Amino acid sequence: MSSITLNNITKSYGNVQVIHEFSEIFQDKEFITLLGPSGCGKTTMLRMIAGFEKPTTGEIKIDNVTVSSPSKFVPPNERNIGMVFQSYAVWPHMNVFDNVAYPLKIQGVSRPEIKHRVENALESVHLSQYINRMPDELSGGQQQRVALGRALVSEPRVLLLDEPLSNLDAKLRESMRFEIKEVQRKFGITVVYVTHDQTEAMAMSDRIIVFNRGVVQQVDSPINIYRNPANQFVADFVGKINFLHGESSNGTITFSGGQSMSYSGDKLGSVVVAVRPENIFMTQDRGALRGTLTHSYYLGDENDCRVDFDGNIIRVISSGRSYGEIKAGSQVWLDFDEYLVFQDDGVDYTKILS
Repeated sequence: MSSITLNNITKSYGNVQVIHEFSEIFQDKEFITLLGPSGCGKTTMLRMIAGFEKPTTGEIKIDNVTVSSPSKFVPPNERNIGMVFQSYAVWPHMNVFDNVAYPLKIQGVSRPEIKHRVENALESVHLSQYINRMPDELSGGQQQRVALGRALVSEPRVLLLDEPLSNLDAKLRESMRFEIKEVQRKFGITVVYVTHDQTEAMAMSDRIIVFNRGVVQQVDSPINIYRNPANQFVADFVGKINFLHGESSNGTITFSGGQSMSYSGDKLGSVVVAVRPENIFMTQDRGALRGTLTHSYYLGDENDCRVDFDGNIIRVISSGRSYGEIKAGSQVWLDFDEYLVFQDDGVDYTKILS
């Protein structure tokens, strides 16, 4: 299949710059996710790769062939890409076969070849038994698979997906994540996927590109994005996290209420300790920090707790089996199994993401 090369890409609308300079190579057969909050520039980036938008500056290559530059622009229909949108865009007056076959008919492909390729595409998205159904006889998930089959039937070099699961309910979204990944593996196709859903990005991607206000914050594997975020924005946007402000000096971080913890890192002065709820151990015995359990929420597989730590509320997540072992109002002790320390930049990231 194909790689995608982005060289010094920017995009502006008048005086408003929505994509700041960005360069990256998406490797052949790689699953890349563009992740970020609404309005951060991720869909604009996808549309430039597709050819629906022209970059203000920079060059885009697909399989080392230039498709966009100051002197050259290849229209979308000549880039050999498949695209799946947030809306299913399924023709209501055509059955499943004709919906999927439509791009091939436009290309003038022979009828026997159309039949062969449509049947293969429908088998790949598990819709063979619905080949003669009309769209209004399908569920939302089935309609989304029709759109995916239609994108794949032309055997594109690159598959682009723009928030394709956002209109589905939670269970369907979960099952479709794995179906899309299975299709990508089967076809060996390069995928660029846009979402604001961190769970989708974590579950499906080889690499994640985190955007904020048109600026790339981090490009990395899901595990590094989660465990080694480049800054507080990435830490806050991907997964659940607690931020505790303190002062670092002489191998100790002291928090606002006077409690302290040992610290062997190199950050000094005003710092922020970032710790994920599942990396906190809570007991009624001794520990590094003391607080008061205020609430416990039973979620089946999780015990989702809130602890008052000198006026700061810390979220702690433990096994659902631990629910009820410690009563609300009890004094508890906290130990951090894994945490990060950032220099405090004075920005409240929770307000940026709200």
